[in-house]
Formats: sequence, C-alpha cells, structure tokens
Amino acid sequence: MLIREGVERDQAIDIRLACVLGCVAGAMNAAAFFAVGFFSANMTGNLSSLSEKIASGEYALASFFLSILMAFIFGSLCSSSLITAGRRKTRKIYAYALVLEASLIALVGGSDLWANRDWRVSIIVLGLAFAMGFQNAISTLISSARVRTTHVSGLITDIGIAASSFLMGKHELRGINASNLQLQLITVGSFLVGGVMGVLLYRVMGGYLQLITALALLTLSLLTITNPDTPAHDRAKG
Repeated sequence: MLIREGVERDQAIDIRLACVLGCVAGAMNAAAFFAVGFFSANMTGNLSSLSEKIASGEYALASFFLSILMAFIFGSLCSSSLITAGRRKTRKIYAYALVLEASLIALVGGSDLWANRDWRVSIIVLGLAFAMGFQNAISTLISSARVRTTHVSGLITDIGIAASSFLMGKHELRGINASNLQLQLITVGSFLVGGVMGVLLYRVMGGYLQLITALALLTLSLLTITNPDTPAHDRAKG
C-alpha cells in the first residue's frame, strides 16, 4: 500500500489507502471543528471564510483563516519535497513520510492535552492543517492523484462525472469509469465515517484521539519499513 507508485498500483491497493487515510482526514477535520470551531482540512470553506472576513473588515479572523491555508500549503510543500528527494534512495519513502505525519498528529494531541490553553486553538487547527496538507500530498503522489483524502469537493464532483460517464460512455470504457466511481465513493464514505467516529471519540477522550490516530499510522508505517520483502530494483539501490 505504501510501496507501489502510479501505474504499479491496482484498485485494491488504492482502496486500502483511501480507507485508511480518508478515515484519518475525516476524523481530524471533524474533531477539530467540534473542539475549536475551525476546519483543518476544508480549504474550500476556509478560503470562503477568508473572503467573507476580509469583506466584513474582520482582519484578525481573516489573518487566521489565511494562516490555515498557508499551513496546509506548507505541509503539502514539505511532504512533496521530502518524497521527491527520498524516492531516489528508497521506495519506502512514503512510509517514512507517514511516520512524520504520525509524529505531527501526536504533537497536536499532546498540545491539546497539556499545552497552555491560550495557544490551544492555534496549535490544533494550524498543526492539523499542516498534517492534512502533508497527508494529501502523500496520497496524491503515490497514487498519481487517484486518491485524494482531503479533497472532498473535487471528489464529489468526480463522482458525478464518473457516474455520468459510466451511464453514457462507450461499453469499453464502462469498466474504467466504474472503477473510478468505486474508489471515489469509498474515499468519501471513509471521510464521512472517520468524521463521525472522530467526533464521538473526541467527546470521550479529547486529545488522546490524536495520539491513538498517530499510533495507528505509526504502526502501519513500521509494518512497511520493517518488511524485508521489498521490490528487487529497490534492493538493487542498496
């Protein structure tokens, strides 16, 4: 799931990736909104809020929404740069990147539990925005943009397009369209389920939700990193 890239991947691998990272994105986004009233992964909504706050003259809030957008972009930039540099040395770079994401989410959870309350909102929202940008770059790069775990507006648009293509397209294209539609529906469904579970669990355990999520991602990453069954051309790189 975290080794093969692009055309090397099949539908089953992409579905597993979408399920795991879609749930994580949904949980972190919904839990952040429940906790502090801001979305960490909804860049469409945050950009709209930025526009509204600028037009209303609420420049302090506008600057905060701008900070969320920049944190997401910077997370994506850091993830992409790390993967681009690291893939020349190892095909396990995506697993190592996921270790870093797990560490980021754990830091947010620890801050939620133990940091100064005055900084709580900024740490949770900006920290998770960075982590979600980081994650979205991982899923986008490894799947050649087939899996985007935080890009729900685009996914729902793609669902409509894929459904139309499936119904109206040529017979030989229906298999491809059906495959795309299945992946998109599963990704959105995973985001939804993750969001519901994220809020329910955050009500009970607060910031420990982020720590548990980080542990799950770390476990998944280490299973890949410690697996000796790597592709032959990866071993050839030494």
